Parts: sequence; C-alpha cells; structure tokens
Amino acid sequence: MREARIEDATVPPAPGAEAHVALDFANSAVASPGGHFVDLLGTPAAAERWLFERGLAPADAGVQEMCAAQLRSLREHLRSLFAARVDGLPALPSALAAVNDALGKAPTAALLRWDDETGPYRVAPHPTNEILDRALAALAADAADLLTGPDATRLTRCGSTPCNRYLLRHGRRHWCSTRCGDRARAARSYARRTGRAD
Repeated sequence: MREARIEDATVPPAPGAEAHVALDFANSAVASPGGHFVDLLGTPAAAERWLFERGLAPADAGVQEMCAAQLRSLREHLRSLFAARVDGLPALPSALAAVNDALGKAPTAALLRWDDETGPYRVAPHPTNEILDRALAALAADAADLLTGPDATRLTRCGSTPCNRYLLRHGRRHWCSTRCGDRARAARSYARRTGRAD
C-alpha cells in the first residue's frame, strides 16, 4: 500500500470513537481505496499530536520513535482483540499479554503534594518517562472496558472494502463513515448492473 500524507486523513471518527478513545486509537491506521494507507501514529511528531489532541499527553511530550513504535504495537494488539471479538474467535495470548502489560504500567493513585501557601493537594505526576506509560494504560483500560462492557456487542468492522476501521454499530449501519457507506452502496449497484456477485 502507498503511504498517504497525514493531512489527507479527512475521514471523520467512526461511530463510538467519541465514547471510546481505544476505538479511535485502533482506527488510527486507515486503509483507503486506491491502495492508500494513512498512519496517524506513523512518526513521533504524528503520535505526539494524536496523543495531545485526545488529552493523553502534553503538547511537548517529546515522543521518540521508540514511543511511537510502542503505540503502534499496542494498536495492533487491540485490533487483534477487536477482530477476535467481532469474529467470535479466541483472543491471541500475545494480544492479551500486551494489554495487561499496558494496564499495569501506570500508577492509579494521585500523589499527595503540599504547597506552603495553599496546603495539601493531589496530583498525578507526569514525568517524561511516565507520559507514554500513562497513555498506554489509559488506552488499554478503555479497550478493556469496551470489550467487557455493554458496547461490546455493537463492535463491528466497517462493511466497505478496503476500509479496515472498527465502529459501534447503530441500527443497521455497518459503515464507519458516509463515504464508506456510499462506496459500499455504489459497489452493490455496480454488481447488480453488471451481474457480478458482491
């Protein structure tokens, strides 16, 4: 597949992404017609922007290639778990291990601090070396909640080839965007006109 520029990624978030950042995360690698592929985590700068835009890291987090690679790796493990859930298949042990590893990376309790003027307060520290761990833990926790919660039965993959995105189904809608729905309907119409099967 040809890599498309990040600016070309004009596909709106899939249904459910507003409620589950893990769904948005899984969909951060987008396959489009014509062999185009957009990876919103493809470079350290892109990964940093993606994390910042979702409130998972500060704008100046200093994401390096190793961090971006860890994000892409977790994304593929989550996609594997989503596929297993949608297809009714057993999960890969490596995918479960990766999610559980990410879940255990970040402390959950805010630390107690003391300001001489205002007194005690609680804060979750974000030293540079913990920013990625906290982001990975948040993404893994949201994915675990999605896979075990009431929305799990609505999880499906987009029904428009070659789209590779996941969504939460609403009624009969099986597409991640209007563009994919239009493409699927056009393909069915063409198949009927030419006598070809879907």
